[in-house]
Amino acid sequence: MARSLRVLVAGGGVAGQALAYWLVRGGHRVTVVERFPALRATGAQVDLRGQGIEAVERMGLLDAVRGELVDEAGVAFVNASGKARATIMANTSGRGRQSLTSEYEIMRGDLVRILHDASREGAEYAFGLSVDGFTQDEHKVLAHFSDGSSGEFDLLVGADGQGSRIRRAILPDGFDPYWRVGIHMAYWFVPRIASDSDIRDTYMVPGGRQIMRRSHNAAETQVYFVMREVSEEASAIHREPVERQREFWAGRFRDAGWQTERFIEGMKAGPFFYSQEILQVRTDTWSKGRVVLVGDAAHCASPYSGMGVSGGLVGAHVLAGEINRHPDDLPAALANYDAVLRPFVDEIQAEVNPRILRLGMPMTRRAIGAFLSATALACFLHVPDFVARHSKKDRGGDWRLPESPVPLRPRGR
Repeated sequence: MARSLRVLVAGGGVAGQALAYWLVRGGHRVTVVERFPALRATGAQVDLRGQGIEAVERMGLLDAVRGELVDEAGVAFVNASGKARATIMANTSGRGRQSLTSEYEIMRGDLVRILHDASREGAEYAFGLSVDGFTQDEHKVLAHFSDGSSGEFDLLVGADGQGSRIRRAILPDGFDPYWRVGIHMAYWFVPRIASDSDIRDTYMVPGGRQIMRRSHNAAETQVYFVMREVSEEASAIHREPVERQREFWAGRFRDAGWQTERFIEGMKAGPFFYSQEILQVRTDTWSKGRVVLVGDAAHCASPYSGMGVSGGLVGAHVLAGEINRHPDDLPAALANYDAVLRPFVDEIQAEVNPRILRLGMPMTRRAIGAFLSATALACFLHVPDFVARHSKKDRGGDWRLPESPVPLRPRGR
């Protein structure tokens, strides 16, 4: 009989819950701890692409995801009057490559709830609890929790995001896992108005700045402020109190025009606000002994890869499969996890090219005008649609998702 492992997952987001789903079906005893006091079913719009869609389908959750999709028909580049200069529609043909917007757009909170409903049967969840430290030997991991308690496990999984404390504990002192591109982003929600359509609006502002507006339901619209800036102040602002972050972003965009005044007023009034630096997590190893990383903690690809959420789902799928197949040989399971997943991660991280990103965030009005004119001509000639439909591969390349994680025993035994 295959061994049933005691697995502790630190982090109850997308990757952590997807991993719990597969491990429970592999017959393991899974505990998920989440430092927030309740399920963190918040966040902005995310998309599923390529192998991520297949990973959700393998879980039997594609219909549930389809039932929560956001209606986003395409992306428009608008001028200061809000007039669309060019529009790139979603590729809904079922073949080729997804365009700037995916046919599988969903709010992060809705996806988290779907995964939680699917994984909570059989997994133990503890909210308001985090792993403050751990020790390990060749037989077990002893985890120390924020409430003063401790517990022994066969495996500790760090699914605690791009700022992972588990990752910090297993990497050498002084190692910097972050690959920065010099771009920063903030987003929040404002009340929807009649002119907010199902097309995502993108407005370019001199100084390498960009504003995006997208509406996810009848009452709310998402606002994104994005900027190119390499400075200590910009990198540090994301760790400041939220009010200071709001002041910073309002100051950087106050002169931007279009609907900026509306968006800044909504930023001040709204309860939800998030500020982040765009970066990737790059490390040579995802495990040490009986501790392993998954999702953004292991290989954050950044929002501009289009594969952040899909990467987390795929990573959970691969890790669970290796654990389920090799429960009596964790070193082999974790080595296989790295070997199988690494080519996929390299592919999706390579999608983020700083030079191309900078082209999409021009510094001058003249450069913005040239970008809009070139994009308008391309759309007139249907180039984006042709390229999307006839591409031989989506993001993630030719890498194929391995077989579904193998159950060790029938569920419920």
